[in-house]
Amino acid sequence: MSNFLKALRKELVDATPVWFMRQAGRYQEEYRKIRGKYSILEIAKNPELIAEVTLIPARKMEIDALILFSDIMLPLEPMGVRFDIKPGVGPVVENPLRARSDLENLRPLKPEEDLPFVLEGIKIIKSSTDLPLIGFSGAPFTLLSYMVEGGPSKNFLKLKKFMHEDRETFHAAMSLLTNSIANYLNAQIKAGADAVQVFDSWVGALSPDDYRDFVLPHMKKLMASVRRAPIIHFGVNTSGILHLMAEAGGDAIGVDWRIEISNAWEIFPDRAIQGNLDPSILLSTWDEVKRAAKSILASVGKRPGHIFNLGHGVLPQTDPEMLRRLVDFVHEETSK
Repeated sequence: MSNFLKALRKELVDATPVWFMRQAGRYQEEYRKIRGKYSILEIAKNPELIAEVTLIPARKMEIDALILFSDIMLPLEPMGVRFDIKPGVGPVVENPLRARSDLENLRPLKPEEDLPFVLEGIKIIKSSTDLPLIGFSGAPFTLLSYMVEGGPSKNFLKLKKFMHEDRETFHAAMSLLTNSIANYLNAQIKAGADAVQVFDSWVGALSPDDYRDFVLPHMKKLMASVRRAPIIHFGVNTSGILHLMAEAGGDAIGVDWRIEISNAWEIFPDRAIQGNLDPSILLSTWDEVKRAAKSILASVGKRPGHIFNLGHGVLPQTDPEMLRRLVDFVHEETSK
């Protein structure tokens, strides 16, 4: 079994496993060449391109896992959400969800029928490498944030207003997304994904009370519905709700750089932990990167169950050589 899968089970490893969110993306020359010919959605709907982009990092550095190249918005399109991904902006939804009547126009996702290219991409990847593959999806709250706001948001005012003023429709929408995402993740696992990550990227915008009331029941159901593979549960700016995320479930909890990793782990000592280097440090000098990485490793100590990662995705300005050196450094330091 790989060090990555062992760490998810809190078993002893030869060296701390390393992978990076957005490790296949805009910082790579190879990816930029592909993007010069295809849009993000065109790549994400082509099994051969999915595999090609996913596999790029493994040719550049000794990472311990691959993550499927896709987009969290992909499942929403067949459900009835019309959107485009606009450069410099992100997903822009044409038919935002603001009322019960909007919800009634949507349907549950049928992954095998609606997203066969994703599942075929997974099969191609698994036939090309022995590295563990991480499948993924956005979490219900994060996907709903785009659906209600109509695009990216800094304060989520439309979503929070909707959440409090029409609780019944909010929970109905979360339930639809929860069931659809569970089916999607299980389909990825059936196709060959060795683990899955649930990205609740924007749930850190909620207070603990709001998370408990509006998100926790749905995330518990989602985590309980995903079978036969480990789950990584990740969010950004979630220091105040990590105890609730752990209650929701997941074999590992991913944390960002806003909390010392040892302090985060005290909140859920029974789980594996993933994180948590600030991606911006990679734009600095190698000495600074090494210092920050050593600090994280020292905070973890000798406890089993740590997966080294960033606290969010690789930034486009990152030098690929810096990532390669970081992978080698973590492996060397933790194999001593």
